[in-house]
Amino acid sequence: MKDFKKLNVWQKSMELVTSVYKVSKEFPVEEKYGLISQITRSAVSISSNIAEGSSRFSERDYFRFLEIALGSAFELETQLLIANKLNYSNSKDSLDLIEQTKTVQKMLSGLMSKLKRS
Repeated sequence: MKDFKKLNVWQKSMELVTSVYKVSKEFPVEEKYGLISQITRSAVSISSNIAEGSSRFSERDYFRFLEIALGSAFELETQLLIANKLNYSNSKDSLDLIEQTKTVQKMLSGLMSKLKRS
């Protein structure tokens, strides 16, 4: 069992989810059960799956949860791009969130590559 709180990728994903919640508060109220819900669930899923995977005893199971986290990160990126196209937040905030998401994606990919090599 790994201490997920020490993983840089988990820490970055926690920063990302916090930022997502702050920015999504600016979205139109009618998106509460639409895009806001989707975006926040995707963001929460990233850090949650990293944490859950770290509790698994086999590297294979851990890797699978990291794959799910990566999928959620790409889902989040897509949703942020949609929100940006709809001008739901200012461009700087949108671009910052997208960059944070890409950083987490790269970190997850790196961790997964490291696991594959071991």
